[in-house]
Amino acid sequence: MSTTLTPTTVAFIGLGAMGSHMVRHLLAAGHTVRAFVRRPEAAEAARALGAEPFFTPAEAARGASVVFTNVTSSEDVREVLLGEQGVIHGAAPGTICVDHSTISPIVTREIAAALAARGIEALDCPVSGGTMGAEAGTLTIMVGGKPEMLERVRPLLQQLGKTITHIGDHGAGQVAKLCNQIAQVVNIEGIAEAMRFAAAQNVDTGRVFEAMATGMAGSRMLDLMGPKMVARNFAAGIEARLHDKDFGLARDIAEEIGLDLPAMQATSAQLRTLMANGWGKDDTSSLLRVLEG
Repeated sequence: MSTTLTPTTVAFIGLGAMGSHMVRHLLAAGHTVRAFVRRPEAAEAARALGAEPFFTPAEAARGASVVFTNVTSSEDVREVLLGEQGVIHGAAPGTICVDHSTISPIVTREIAAALAARGIEALDCPVSGGTMGAEAGTLTIMVGGKPEMLERVRPLLQQLGKTITHIGDHGAGQVAKLCNQIAQVVNIEGIAEAMRFAAAQNVDTGRVFEAMATGMAGSRMLDLMGPKMVARNFAAGIEARLHDKDFGLARDIAEEIGLDLPAMQATSAQLRTLMANGWGKDDTSSLLRVLEG
């Protein structure tokens, strides 16, 4: 469903590799963006985009009807929303906080409850598609929270992504994102193992990839990661540390509820080895290097 929204004032917290592209799309649609920044050079970068910089989340949230966050960890989100200088101290009742971070569903529910006590709404809206999807405005957005709040911000989200799916109540969007990560990274590990299997038998991995890509093993992840592994190009498209962080969340929740997920657990162990080897800022295709020892 497509809806319209008159230009509005929003706040954005997290002008990283993805966030800066998302802000650019919001500005291009005619919205005013108040951006939280930590450093003077970040303030200049925000101004260059066309956003107005502020040095606390509370200041950025004042006068904004919607506050977007896109930071790294559960505690980062808790701090920028509920901390001493957090959004909760600047946002007016009725403001909607839209969190694009990938964090714990449990923490998401806690944050939503704390915001609700101050009359502030919350939606967890983690995304899939990476930096390329953010740049193109084609992200997949998984939403947890009240459906009526989603409809209020849908026109904004439509500037950022092409597929917007309401999953359920608070935290459900984060559960869906972790499901996405489990399927995605287990797939990357499978691709790495296939490439290792071929190379160990002196078979051309490029030709193996070409054959796999058009067969039943074909997938978006194979299309993305297969050429990287064949070319041994491990420059970050998706930083492995982010997948390791997400897998840590999924692993901890699975252990807490007594859920046995052997493929996820095995892949998680490979990610931990990758991190121990110092490849966290390289691409997750580096799982191939882990197999090579």
